[in-house]
Amino acid sequence: MLPENIALILIDIQQGFDDAAHWGPRNNPNAEANMAKLLNAWRQAGQPVFHVQHLSKESQSPLRPNQPGCEFKPEVQPLPEEPVFQKHVNSGFIGTRLEVELKALGVENVVIVGLTTNHCVSTTTRMAGNLGFKTYVVEDATATFDLKGHDGNTYPAAQVHTMALASLHQEFATVLTTQVVLDQLGVTSV
Repeated sequence: MLPENIALILIDIQQGFDDAAHWGPRNNPNAEANMAKLLNAWRQAGQPVFHVQHLSKESQSPLRPNQPGCEFKPEVQPLPEEPVFQKHVNSGFIGTRLEVELKALGVENVVIVGLTTNHCVSTTTRMAGNLGFKTYVVEDATATFDLKGHDGNTYPAAQVHTMALASLHQEFATVLTTQVVLDQLGVTSV
């Protein structure tokens, strides 16, 4: 079973990531459905939930403030009592009160889901591990896009996703699936 008082952190699940013309091909089309299942399970279990929202400073980004793309996706809309931390960089901990709020609640364990696997999810996960939180990442509740490498080659999203998770597993976090997390949380229906 997952430990008591384990927080769910939802990273950058924003409408702007639906802009395929901007981001390109993506893996894991069911990620948002899995994110929603986990969010519902956390709410049902009465465990703490934290949302992170990226406010891009890039002029061409769909995640710029005051743009429709900056808004959270409907399936993971925060409830009024759920904290939202806004950031301008990859880590949900930099320039926010996320660490302070987690520690204020006595949270020592976190489950991380969101977008994108190799950027903000990875950076937040690495920092969570470095800050001493026992950290879990849910592989089928994260996703990413094709990535052009320094060598000029384009790497498919599925490969980028897998390698990002491989670099996190057993170093910064434990990588699990949605079903395993739901089973361990002990929630029977979501």
